[in-house]
Amino acid sequence: MVGSNNTKSSRRLRLSIRYALASALLLVMVYPYLYMVLNSFADWNQVDRKLLPDSFTLKSYTWLLNGGETGVTRPWINAFANSVIVSVASTALMMLFGVMVAYALSKLRFRGRDTINNFILFHMFFPGIILLIPSFLIIQRIGWYDTYWALIIPKGVSLWAIFMYTNFFRAIPDTFIEAAKLDGARDFQILYRIMLPMSKSITSVIFLFTLMERWTELLWDMIMVRSDHMLTLNVLLSQMFGPYGGYPGPLYAGSVLLSLPIIVLFIIFGKKFQEGMQFTLK
Repeated sequence: MVGSNNTKSSRRLRLSIRYALASALLLVMVYPYLYMVLNSFADWNQVDRKLLPDSFTLKSYTWLLNGGETGVTRPWINAFANSVIVSVASTALMMLFGVMVAYALSKLRFRGRDTINNFILFHMFFPGIILLIPSFLIIQRIGWYDTYWALIIPKGVSLWAIFMYTNFFRAIPDTFIEAAKLDGARDFQILYRIMLPMSKSITSVIFLFTLMERWTELLWDMIMVRSDHMLTLNVLLSQMFGPYGGYPGPLYAGSVLLSLPIIVLFIIFGKKFQEGMQFTLK
């Protein structure tokens, strides 16, 4: 009995230590975001001066919406709308091209398929920043500079999305496709009526990652636009570190606005995201 009690006590102690370590790690991970949210609502005389502000206000968010107190109009609402338009359009194109190209690479037989696969793998490890200047010159030459086209079209293809979809489609038995073709279905019908419904979980993973990547894109958006009415939210937020660095409260408020859509989408698609991640880890 004594040995059994000692064993139970030892297990409880180990379990308590694990919970304590997990709680501490969770606090370390969550606190920076909590700090950002609290300081976005904090009174300006308490921003960055207290770990937990005790006086809260909407002044920082009002400052953003009204354009600030410096006499310079800051188009925050327009910038947020630009980010939504650019991110949704680019992500939609990434998903569309990813599905179509992946289906061709995984289920269709044609000359050069292996070469395209190898090129995709090579380009995934190729540092994209090397192509930044050539891409800028091409965009400028065709007249897309400082337009939505420059922000959407070049970012409309994700090799990572193609790679993920290709691996998933390869795991789907060919018998489904053969049966559909016997019923007279064409490749587009097979793709959108059979392949896509079977890939909801991996689609959630690809959608969230590609949307998050495009939503937080900074360097490309900074280079491709010059007009204030074309700025995205992350570019506008980055400019606050310069002449607007003396307004940390609005800086935190802008950071909250930038991260809020990703959090909302993760909450909505969280279950499908976890299912998709389980598949990718198998």
